[in-house]
Formats: sequence, structure tokens, C-alpha cells
Amino acid sequence: MAGRTVVRRGTSAAGMDHASWGDGDLTLLYIGGGPGGTVPSGRLGRGTERWFEPFTTAGHTVWYVSRRRGMPAGHTVEDVADDYARFVRDELGGRADLVVGVSYGGMVALLLAARHPDLVGRVAVVAAAAEVSDWGKDVDDRLAQALARGDRTAAGATFAEYALPGRAWGWLRRLVGPLVGRMVGSGTHYPPSDVVVEARSELVYDARAALPAIRAPVVLLCGDEDPFFPPDVVARTAALIPDCTLVPYPGRGHLWVGSSRQVPRDVLTAFDGA
Repeated sequence: MAGRTVVRRGTSAAGMDHASWGDGDLTLLYIGGGPGGTVPSGRLGRGTERWFEPFTTAGHTVWYVSRRRGMPAGHTVEDVADDYARFVRDELGGRADLVVGVSYGGMVALLLAARHPDLVGRVAVVAAAAEVSDWGKDVDDRLAQALARGDRTAAGATFAEYALPGRAWGWLRRLVGPLVGRMVGSGTHYPPSDVVVEARSELVYDARAALPAIRAPVVLLCGDEDPFFPPDVVARTAALIPDCTLVPYPGRGHLWVGSSRQVPRDVLTAFDGA
């Protein structure tokens, strides 16, 4: 970058924290992963700014928007999508030219496009699909239970399975569990109850019936070693969306796809070629 980009921060009337980069004519709504999630700042914010650089260079103003705080028990992914629809109407003038959703945010993006087709132009779903695997639901269920009973160590060890799945990493998850648990359950950036709500919403998430209603072009970018959204689920998702381009990443897992700086370039290439 030629210089430091000005970052504009705020909180919507509905309690959704947001930050924006760039000054392009096109509006990009970014919905991050979870459970939990916060608008990045400091060193993480600078890394996020670099991830967004292809979009801002291509003429987008990027809006990174968190889930609203203090979500009620039973708030579903559909409800979260409706929260973002209100944000688009109230804060973005009723239109997001491009929606980019990563992981949990990708689940939300699919339902936002299906339930509110008038609000979105194009949609990029990164490391997400229409269903969560049984393994992923098991991890989310154990995370929600640990947080609900106030066991931060168990919550941290379970949360670490997102990055370190499988028995081979059990010792390391137990080792980092207390540290990760303090981060997840600290309430510094969002109340722990919101993590519980999001984790439980994944247990009942199934967007398949809604996908044929999507009118926007969609690009679906997923790794074939993602334990949350395995290849067969991704293929079924793509088949249900009327206008969908699938970008596979052979040999890549959930976290790599969700954070790789190759992804923004591939999103722009997929849509330019459409």
C-alpha cells in the first residue's frame, strides 16, 4: 500500500460494530467467521486491511460488520441474516454490491441472499456451505455446553479443534485450552452468551431449501479437506444455487481457505469472468 488507509469505525443502532476501508463506488459487506467474532484492530486490523486490498483497489468500499451483541437464546442463522439485512438497509443505503462471508459468515451470506435478494448484487461464500458436517456439529455442541456451564478450559480446548482437529492434536488442545478459553469467554469483545447462541444456531442450520431462491451470482470457495464443510456438502450446495461458480482448493482445509490472501483475488477473477 502507498500509505495507511483511514479506517472508519462505529456501532449501528442495532448494536453491530463495524469498520470500513476504502472509498470506492462499490459497496462490499464482509461477514466474518465464528462462533463469536469481532471487528479487528491493531496488528490484526492491519492484516485484515491487507487481505481487503484487492477489493479496495478494484473500487470497493469494504464494510466489516460484526453480529449484533446480546443475541437472544434461540437466535438462528436466519435471524442473523435478517440482522444483516437491516444493516444493509439502514447503513448501506439498501444495497451491498458484493457480500463476502467467511465460515459462519458464509452461512449467513447464503441466507441473506436467499431471504433478501433485493439487497445483494453478488455473493462470495468462503469456507462454508448449506450444511455443517456431523463432526462440526459435535464440536459446536461441546463448545456451547462448556461455555454454558462456565468451563472456560474445556471451551478453549474445544474451540482449538477448529484449527487442530483429530486425536493427534489432543495433547496440544489441552495445553492451550486455558489460554484460548480466556479469550473466548472473556466477554471483552462480545459476551460469551453470543458464542453459545451462534454455536447452537449451527446445530439446526440447513440452508438447502432456501438456496434456489438466490438470484445473485454466487462464487463458492472451499477446500477439499475442510472437516466442517466436506466436498460432498459443497457440491450439493453449488448444485442448488441457480448461478454458482465453484472454486475448489485441493489439499486445503478450513482455516487456510478462510484466511488465504489468494481468496480475494480468486473472488474477483471468478466474477470478472462471469
